[in-house]
Amino acid sequence: MSARSLENYAEICGAALARAHARTGDSAMISGYLGKSDAFDQAVTDFAVAYAYQVEQDHRMLIEAVQSGQIEAKPG
Repeated sequence: MSARSLENYAEICGAALARAHARTGDSAMISGYLGKSDAFDQAVTDFAVAYAYQVEQDHRMLIEAVQSGQIEAKPG
């Protein structure tokens, strides 16, 4: 698959996913499913913190690779 084809495919998948999320159930059903505890809130928070940490680590490794000459980076 060419880079352009991959980009088109990702765009189509993203659009389909956005439409599916836009058509999900009503808020009362979702609230009932999640219940009254903060378990879901805590799970999303834990994921967000872990994800942010991983992004920071990945960025640090990218900077180190560019600085050491392992990879070449050009301003976008």
